[in-house]
Amino acid sequence: MGPEHFPPEGEDSYRDNAILKAQAGARFSGLVCLGEDSGLEVDALDGAPGPISAVFLGPEATYEERFRYILGRLEGLPDSRRTARFRCLMAVAEPDTGRTWTVEGVCEGIIAREPRGTGGFGYDPIFYLPALMATMAELPPHQKNVVSHRARAAWQVRQVLKELLYEHTRG
Repeated sequence: MGPEHFPPEGEDSYRDNAILKAQAGARFSGLVCLGEDSGLEVDALDGAPGPISAVFLGPEATYEERFRYILGRLEGLPDSRRTARFRCLMAVAEPDTGRTWTVEGVCEGIIAREPRGTGGFGYDPIFYLPALMATMAELPPHQKNVVSHRARAAWQVRQVLKELLYEHTRG
């Protein structure tokens, strides 16, 4: 299943984007399907980049350009005004009934003063977790896979899938 099988994402809602992906996948495959959408929300930027995180400043912009823009807009702000979060919405869709479930995972942090770390991807080098004293890009994968927004959503999806499996085996 390629990108041509998915309807275009909207700019307003992670939830709607995740549902679009899950339902398109379920229709295409005839199987229960998972869809996901996630992004970075910076409070000082009124929640931007939000659902358009992957194409913020245009689809051709690099993440380094996106970092520079965000860091420039937050320059001089104290940590208390640099609050941000990664948000992930996952949707599970059934092909036959059209039933869809959604779950949300959130990871709170602040925007670092400069990019740090080489792990991860996307905005990880500028997303700082004060409790861990590290950016997401500085965390080893096993630690990131516990605290990240996607990990938190995935744990909830696990429960949805267990309930679906139980329902289908009873049935």
